[in-house]
Parts: sequence; C-alpha cells; structure tokens
Amino acid sequence: MRVLGVDPGLTRCGLGVVEGGPGAALRLVGTAVVSTPAGAEIGSRLLAIETAIDEWIRLRRPDAVAVERVFSQHNVSTVMGTAQAGAVAILCAARHGVPVALHTPSEVKAAVTGSGRADKAQVTHMVTRLLRLADPPRPADAADALALAICHLWRGGAQARLAAAASTAGASPAAASTAGGSAR
Repeated sequence: MRVLGVDPGLTRCGLGVVEGGPGAALRLVGTAVVSTPAGAEIGSRLLAIETAIDEWIRLRRPDAVAVERVFSQHNVSTVMGTAQAGAVAILCAARHGVPVALHTPSEVKAAVTGSGRADKAQVTHMVTRLLRLADPPRPADAADALALAICHLWRGGAQARLAAAASTAGASPAAASTAGGSAR
C-alpha cells in the first residue's frame, strides 16, 4: 500500500509518501515541503498548496491520504491556517477518488515512537530509523508527513476493518469498536 502523509500548514506543508504493508518493510517514495510566504494573500497560498498536493497525488498515485487532524491551539490564526491547508489536502484526495484518513498528533507519535507524548526530535529519529535513511528528513514538517503515512500504514488497516464490520452489522465504527472491546 502507498500512503501520502500531509502535515498541513500555510507557511510549510509537509508531504511524504511511504509504501509498506503487513510484514513488509517500509519504503520511502518521496518527501517535500511546500512553502508559501507568510505575507502573501490567503487565496494564492492555498492555491500553491493545492497545486503541489494535486501533482503529488497524480504522479505518486497513493492508495490513501493521511492528514493530521487539527487540534486546539492557543493561536487561532495558526489553527485556521492549518485547518485550511488540511481541507485542501482532503479536497485534492476526493477529486482523485483517494480515501482520506485523519490522525491526531498523539496517535501519530504513539504509532511511530510508542509514546503519544514524544517530541519532534524523537519522531524524526524513529522515522529515520524505520525508513532506513542515512540522514533525517528536514525540515520537521517533512518528517511529520512521513510519520503520518507510517501511522496510516500501521493503523489505517485496522480502522478500515472496524468501519467495514460496523457497516455490515449496521452499527457505527465507534459502536463496533466498543462492542469488540467488551466481548471476550
């Protein structure tokens, strides 16, 4: 499976594609950071991000797109920019018929490092090791995008199976998860 991870942001939007599967080694396909000037008009910034993500989807043909779920921050303008860039990634994936998954920062950290409280240096270190890279991906936005892709490769399959089971049973994925967790 091939996953495009997107670490959304207006100033720097990280992109990373990783291939892998159950029992298969992870393989880096590519990584980049889309940068837009902080002083530029919002429409042109979002258009630049959209153009880059659309091209990455067309050229690298991911099976899924994993986007970081926006979480509450103190700086409302940062949250808005992150949400807008994330929405652009979701829109691009939908345009190409590619499924999208949202993962929280703590979920990504836990998947890659084993701790949902890991710092950026720990995430970058583990991404470097897991992908067997000679040098760490830079800047941190690139490493975060790769971590999102890895998280989805490792956790996305289980989430998809829960959703499929829930729809077959006529229940919501949360209900299937709760029911599955309580049955022994």
